[in-house]
Amino acid sequence: MLPKKMEEALNTQINKEMYSGYLYMAMSAQCTDMGLDGFAKWFMIQFHEEMFHAMKIYQYIQNRGGSVALKEIAAPPIKFGSVKEMFEKTLEHEKTVTKSIYDLVELAKKENDPATETFLRWYVTEQVEEEKNPSDILLKFRFAGEGANPGLLFLDAALKGRKLSVPSNFSEELS
Repeated sequence: MLPKKMEEALNTQINKEMYSGYLYMAMSAQCTDMGLDGFAKWFMIQFHEEMFHAMKIYQYIQNRGGSVALKEIAAPPIKFGSVKEMFEKTLEHEKTVTKSIYDLVELAKKENDPATETFLRWYVTEQVEEEKNPSDILLKFRFAGEGANPGLLFLDAALKGRKLSVPSNFSEELS
């Protein structure tokens, strides 16, 4: 059985994850309005990831015999400034989510709830990626803003799509 304090905190986290989705959907909409379809796609994928995060918690609460209690989702801003500012806001937001996940882990320890503590490990690991992605993009913005050849960034993106065309398992027979 899921401890009541843990159930309440997980329900709050569902709301935070869904707000994150709304935030990224709003950013995607602004990028679309700006004609930046690649950035719009990136933020829309973030929306889907956040909704997946919310649904994992939703299902976990139910699997542990708890009750899901959905709360009102706050409206995100509708204007964010530049695309770079969107990624700065994304990184700031993900750091807040990371702290929230860490707080949940601490609560699970306090509530002597090892099942929830184990469940939350996936989120702890996921947040490393959630902070790394906007950080990497912000590095590219800094590089582009420092007078680097814009073609170099284009070439970097093109090379990132390279696929391996030879076997990568050297323990198998080569033919």
